[in-house]
Amino acid sequence: MCCPSATLAVWSSAWLSGGTASDDVLDALTAWGEAHEVVAHDDAIAEVFDLPVTGRVPATPVGLLGALRRLGTSGGRLVLPVAGDVRGLGGGGPLTTAALRAGEALVFPDLGYAVVPQPIAEGLLRWTVFGLASNPVLGTPAPEYVPLSEAEHGLTETVRNSAGALQALDVARDRPGVRAELSAALRTKPRLEWPSGMPGRALRVLQRADEVDAILTLAQADEPGGAMSASAAVRRAEALRPLGDAIRRARCAAINESVRLLSQASEAS
Repeated sequence: MCCPSATLAVWSSAWLSGGTASDDVLDALTAWGEAHEVVAHDDAIAEVFDLPVTGRVPATPVGLLGALRRLGTSGGRLVLPVAGDVRGLGGGGPLTTAALRAGEALVFPDLGYAVVPQPIAEGLLRWTVFGLASNPVLGTPAPEYVPLSEAEHGLTETVRNSAGALQALDVARDRPGVRAELSAALRTKPRLEWPSGMPGRALRVLQRADEVDAILTLAQADEPGGAMSASAAVRRAEALRPLGDAIRRARCAAINESVRLLSQASEAS
Protein backbone atom coordinates (compact mmCIF):
# COMPACT_ATOMS: atom_id res chain seq x y z
CA MET A 1 0.00 0.00 0.00
CA CYS A 2 2.60 2.53 1.16
CA CYS A 3 1.72 6.12 0.15
CA PRO A 4 1.36 8.65 -2.71
CA SER A 5 5.01 9.73 -2.44
CA ALA A 6 6.12 6.12 -2.94
CA THR A 7 4.01 5.84 -6.10
CA LEU A 8 5.41 9.09 -7.48
CA ALA A 9 8.97 8.07 -6.55
CA VAL A 10 8.90 4.80 -8.49
CA TRP A 11 6.83 5.89 -11.47
CA SER A 12 8.69 9.19 -11.96
CA SER A 13 11.95 7.24 -11.89
CA ALA A 14 10.59 4.83 -14.50
CA TRP A 15 9.53 7.78 -16.63
CA LEU A 16 12.87 9.56 -16.25
CA SER A 17 14.64 6.36 -17.31
CA GLY A 18 12.47 6.10 -20.42
CA GLY A 19 10.73 2.97 -19.20
CA THR A 20 7.19 4.31 -19.24
CA ALA A 21 5.00 7.11 -20.58
CA SER A 22 3.80 10.14 -18.66
CA ASP A 23 0.22 8.88 -18.99
CA ASP A 24 1.26 5.76 -17.10
CA VAL A 25 2.53 7.93 -14.24
CA LEU A 26 -0.76 9.83 -14.14
CA ASP A 27 -2.75 6.59 -14.20
CA ALA A 28 -0.74 5.20 -11.29
CA LEU A 29 -1.39 8.33 -9.22
CA THR A 30 -5.17 7.93 -9.57
CA ALA A 31 -4.98 5.21 -6.91
CA TRP A 32 -4.62 8.11 -4.46
CA GLY A 33 -7.02 10.58 -6.03
CA GLU A 34 -8.87 11.26 -9.24
CA ALA A 35 -7.09 14.59 -9.71
CA HIS A 36 -3.64 15.90 -8.82
CA GLU A 37 -2.26 19.42 -8.92
CA VAL A 38 1.20 20.85 -8.38
CA VAL A 39 2.33 24.19 -6.94
CA ALA A 40 5.56 25.74 -5.64
CA HIS A 41 5.85 26.88 -2.06
CA ASP A 42 7.38 30.26 -2.92
CA ASP A 43 8.33 32.47 -5.85
CA ALA A 44 11.97 31.34 -5.98
CA ILE A 45 10.99 27.69 -6.28
CA ALA A 46 8.28 28.59 -8.79
CA GLU A 47 10.92 30.16 -11.03
CA VAL A 48 13.26 27.15 -10.83
CA PHE A 49 10.54 24.61 -11.57
CA ASP A 50 8.45 26.83 -13.87
CA LEU A 51 5.43 26.11 -11.71
CA PRO A 52 2.76 28.41 -10.27
CA VAL A 53 3.18 29.48 -6.67
CA THR A 54 0.67 28.45 -4.02
CA GLY A 55 -2.53 30.45 -4.43
CA ARG A 56 -2.43 30.60 -8.23
CA VAL A 57 -3.91 28.25 -10.80
CA PRO A 58 -2.00 25.00 -10.20
CA ALA A 59 -0.14 22.92 -12.76
CA THR A 60 -0.55 19.21 -13.44
CA PRO A 61 1.96 16.48 -12.51
CA VAL A 62 3.17 16.57 -16.12
CA GLY A 63 4.66 19.98 -15.39
CA LEU A 64 6.50 18.55 -12.40
CA LEU A 65 7.82 15.61 -14.43
CA GLY A 66 9.09 17.96 -17.12
CA ALA A 67 10.89 20.10 -14.55
CA LEU A 68 12.52 17.05 -12.96
CA ARG A 69 13.87 15.93 -16.32
CA ARG A 70 15.05 19.42 -17.25
CA LEU A 71 16.82 19.83 -13.90
CA GLY A 72 18.56 16.48 -14.35
CA THR A 73 17.59 14.60 -11.20
CA SER A 74 18.65 10.99 -10.77
CA GLY A 75 15.45 10.20 -8.89
CA GLY A 76 13.72 10.92 -5.61
CA ARG A 77 14.03 9.31 -2.17
CA LEU A 78 11.04 8.42 -0.03
CA VAL A 79 11.02 9.85 3.49
CA LEU A 80 8.39 8.84 6.08
CA PRO A 81 8.97 11.25 8.98
CA VAL A 82 7.46 11.10 12.44
CA ALA A 83 7.88 13.36 15.43
CA GLY A 84 11.44 12.90 16.66
CA ASP A 85 12.70 11.46 13.37
CA VAL A 86 12.85 13.89 10.45
CA ARG A 87 16.09 12.63 8.94
CA GLY A 88 16.49 13.56 5.29
CA LEU A 89 14.45 16.75 5.57
CA GLY A 90 17.10 19.08 6.92
CA GLY A 91 16.24 21.41 9.77
CA GLY A 92 12.85 22.81 10.63
CA GLY A 93 10.81 25.05 8.39
CA PRO A 94 7.89 24.68 5.99
CA LEU A 95 9.08 21.41 4.44
CA THR A 96 9.45 19.63 7.77
CA THR A 97 6.10 20.95 9.00
CA ALA A 98 4.29 19.84 5.86
CA ALA A 99 6.05 16.45 5.72
CA LEU A 100 5.24 15.68 9.35
CA ARG A 101 1.61 16.60 8.76
CA ALA A 102 1.47 14.34 5.70
CA GLY A 103 3.69 11.64 7.19
CA GLU A 104 5.63 11.49 3.92
CA ALA A 105 7.73 13.38 1.40
CA LEU A 106 9.61 12.70 -1.82
CA VAL A 107 13.07 14.25 -1.54
CA PHE A 108 15.42 15.05 -4.43
CA PRO A 109 18.73 15.53 -2.61
CA ASP A 110 20.67 16.07 -5.83
CA LEU A 111 18.44 19.06 -6.61
CA GLY A 112 17.89 20.35 -3.08
CA TYR A 113 14.08 20.16 -3.26
CA ALA A 114 11.22 17.94 -2.10
CA VAL A 115 7.53 17.49 -2.81
CA VAL A 116 4.80 16.77 -0.26
CA PRO A 117 1.22 15.66 -1.03
CA GLN A 118 -1.82 17.05 0.75
CA PRO A 119 -5.49 16.09 0.31
CA ILE A 120 -7.41 19.22 -0.63
CA ALA A 121 -10.86 17.84 -1.32
CA GLU A 122 -12.50 14.51 -2.04
CA GLY A 123 -10.45 12.91 -4.81
CA LEU A 124 -8.02 15.86 -5.12
CA LEU A 125 -4.37 15.75 -4.04
CA ARG A 126 -2.08 18.78 -4.13
CA TRP A 127 1.69 18.37 -4.42
CA THR A 128 3.78 21.29 -3.13
CA VAL A 129 7.45 21.73 -4.01
CA PHE A 130 9.61 22.88 -1.10
CA GLY A 131 13.29 23.72 -0.78
CA LEU A 132 15.59 21.58 1.36
CA ALA A 133 17.37 23.51 4.08
CA SER A 134 21.14 23.12 3.66
CA ASN A 135 23.54 22.84 6.57
CA PRO A 136 26.50 25.23 6.10
CA VAL A 137 28.91 22.38 6.92
CA LEU A 138 27.11 19.21 5.85
CA GLY A 139 25.35 20.65 2.82
CA THR A 140 22.01 19.38 1.54
CA PRO A 141 20.72 16.48 3.63
CA ALA A 142 20.10 13.11 2.01
CA PRO A 143 17.92 10.32 3.37
CA GLU A 144 19.86 7.52 5.01
CA TYR A 145 20.66 4.64 2.65
CA VAL A 146 19.42 1.35 4.09
CA PRO A 147 20.17 -1.86 2.15
CA LEU A 148 16.98 -3.71 1.32
CA SER A 149 18.25 -6.95 2.84
CA GLU A 150 19.02 -5.14 6.10
CA ALA A 151 15.56 -3.56 6.25
CA GLU A 152 13.86 -6.88 5.48
CA HIS A 153 15.83 -8.67 8.16
CA GLY A 154 15.15 -5.86 10.62
CA LEU A 155 11.41 -6.09 10.03
CA THR A 156 11.42 -9.84 10.65
CA GLU A 157 13.51 -9.49 13.81
CA THR A 158 11.35 -6.66 15.15
CA VAL A 159 8.17 -8.70 14.67
CA ARG A 160 9.78 -11.59 16.56
CA ASN A 161 11.09 -9.37 19.36
CA SER A 162 7.79 -7.54 19.80
CA ALA A 163 5.87 -10.81 19.92
CA GLY A 164 8.29 -12.13 22.54
CA ALA A 165 7.99 -8.97 24.61
CA LEU A 166 4.19 -9.16 24.57
CA GLN A 167 4.30 -12.81 25.63
CA ALA A 168 6.66 -11.93 28.48
CA LEU A 169 4.24 -9.24 29.62
CA ASP A 170 1.42 -11.79 29.46
CA VAL A 171 -0.68 -9.35 27.44
CA ALA A 172 -0.65 -11.18 24.12
CA ARG A 173 -3.95 -12.96 23.65
CA ASP A 174 -5.97 -14.74 21.06
CA ARG A 175 -8.49 -12.60 19.20
CA PRO A 176 -11.39 -14.42 17.55
CA GLY A 177 -11.71 -13.64 13.85
CA VAL A 178 -8.39 -11.82 13.66
CA ARG A 179 -7.47 -13.40 10.31
CA ALA A 180 -10.70 -12.18 8.78
CA GLU A 181 -10.07 -8.71 10.22
CA LEU A 182 -6.58 -8.63 8.73
CA SER A 183 -7.84 -9.73 5.33
CA ALA A 184 -10.57 -7.09 5.41
CA ALA A 185 -8.09 -4.39 6.44
CA LEU A 186 -5.71 -5.27 3.60
CA ARG A 187 -8.56 -5.29 1.06
CA THR A 188 -9.45 -1.70 1.92
CA LYS A 189 -6.00 -0.46 0.86
CA PRO A 190 -5.53 0.98 -2.64
CA ARG A 191 -4.54 -1.57 -5.28
CA LEU A 192 -1.36 -0.19 -6.77
CA GLU A 193 0.28 -0.87 -10.11
CA TRP A 194 4.05 -0.81 -10.44
CA PRO A 195 6.15 -0.31 -13.58
CA SER A 196 7.96 -3.10 -15.33
CA GLY A 197 11.44 -3.47 -13.89
CA MET A 198 10.21 -3.11 -10.32
CA PRO A 199 12.44 -5.54 -8.37
CA GLY A 200 10.63 -8.57 -6.99
CA ARG A 201 12.34 -8.40 -3.61
CA ALA A 202 11.17 -4.81 -3.14
CA LEU A 203 7.61 -5.88 -3.89
CA ARG A 204 7.90 -8.69 -1.35
CA VAL A 205 9.17 -6.33 1.34
CA LEU A 206 6.38 -3.84 0.62
CA GLN A 207 3.79 -6.61 0.91
CA ARG A 208 5.27 -7.82 4.18
CA ALA A 209 5.35 -4.27 5.54
CA ASP A 210 1.67 -3.87 4.66
CA GLU A 211 0.81 -7.08 6.49
CA VAL A 212 2.74 -6.07 9.61
CA ASP A 213 1.19 -2.59 9.45
CA ALA A 214 -2.29 -4.12 9.39
CA ILE A 215 -1.40 -6.28 12.40
CA LEU A 216 -0.02 -3.25 14.25
CA THR A 217 -3.16 -1.24 13.50
CA LEU A 218 -5.38 -3.98 14.92
CA ALA A 219 -3.14 -4.36 17.97
CA GLN A 220 -3.22 -0.63 18.69
CA ALA A 221 -7.00 -0.58 18.31
CA ASP A 222 -7.21 -3.39 20.88
CA GLU A 223 -5.70 -1.38 23.77
CA PRO A 224 -4.97 -2.19 26.51
CA GLY A 225 -4.62 -5.71 25.11
CA GLY A 226 -5.30 -7.55 28.34
CA ALA A 227 -2.98 -5.43 30.46
CA MET A 228 -4.23 -5.28 34.05
CA SER A 229 -2.41 -2.11 35.05
CA ALA A 230 -1.39 1.23 33.60
CA SER A 231 2.29 0.28 33.80
CA ALA A 232 1.67 -2.93 31.85
CA ALA A 233 -0.21 -0.96 29.22
CA VAL A 234 2.78 1.38 28.87
CA ARG A 235 5.14 -1.57 28.51
CA ARG A 236 2.83 -3.08 25.89
CA ALA A 237 2.89 0.19 23.90
CA GLU A 238 6.69 0.23 24.15
CA ALA A 239 6.81 -3.33 22.81
CA LEU A 240 4.73 -2.32 19.80
CA ARG A 241 6.50 0.98 19.04
CA PRO A 242 9.53 -0.55 17.28
CA LEU A 243 7.19 -2.16 14.76
CA GLY A 244 6.20 1.24 13.40
CA ASP A 245 9.85 2.22 12.98
CA ALA A 246 10.66 -1.08 11.24
CA ILE A 247 7.70 -0.70 8.87
CA ARG A 248 8.76 2.80 7.85
CA ARG A 249 12.36 1.69 7.40
CA ALA A 250 11.34 -1.29 5.26
CA ARG A 251 9.05 0.77 3.04
CA CYS A 252 11.66 3.46 2.46
CA ALA A 253 14.33 0.86 1.68
CA ALA A 254 12.08 -0.97 -0.80
CA ILE A 255 11.05 2.19 -2.65
CA ASN A 256 14.49 3.77 -2.68
CA GLU A 257 16.14 0.56 -3.87
CA SER A 258 13.58 0.37 -6.69
CA VAL A 259 14.38 3.94 -7.71
CA ARG A 260 18.11 3.17 -7.64
CA LEU A 261 17.75 0.09 -9.84
CA LEU A 262 15.45 1.85 -12.31
CA SER A 263 17.96 4.69 -12.57
CA GLN A 264 20.81 2.24 -13.13
CA ALA A 265 18.84 0.57 -15.92
CA SER A 266 18.59 3.95 -17.62
CA GLU A 267 22.35 4.56 -17.35
CA ALA A 268 23.13 1.10 -18.74
CA SER A 269 20.87 1.49 -21.79
